[in-house]
Amino acid sequence: MVTIGVYGFDGESFLRRLRQADVRLLLDVRQRRGVRGPEYAWANSRRLQAALAHAGIAYEHHLELAPTTELRRLQYAEDDRRGVGKRSRRELAVEYARRYTTEILDRADLMPIVSALPGGGTAALLCVERDAEACHRSLIAQRLTERHHVTVEHLRPL
Repeated sequence: MVTIGVYGFDGESFLRRLRQADVRLLLDVRQRRGVRGPEYAWANSRRLQAALAHAGIAYEHHLELAPTTELRRLQYAEDDRRGVGKRSRRELAVEYARRYTTEILDRADLMPIVSALPGGGTAALLCVERDAEACHRSLIAQRLTERHHVTVEHLRPL
């Protein structure tokens, strides 16, 4: 399995990176599947799904793994306190990670995801942040590694 964000890619380089990693299934773990800014219009749900279908990559949305609005606001408050923007964040707030784990991840059944992993190729967890360490997808990946022995690589723009 791999994880990938939106920031730092354009539509073409994003698909190229997925192809390089032999991604066959993209698991979208965003709550809101839109991204602000014209440079990221390609990552809005309908456009992204169309591009993935054209590339032969299956798509699933896993809203149950998305952080709530309240949790996102908690992270944004910590970002403001540290003076960093969402696009430049390098790590998650400790309280956000703790609450995401107890409120979302501990209640989620990851077996359907593990069972759906493609036999050939790989699956990708998608959110927006460039670096997995700044995103809840790293917490999902860590849980999959610890409890289901899934090997995970974090993809970044080249």
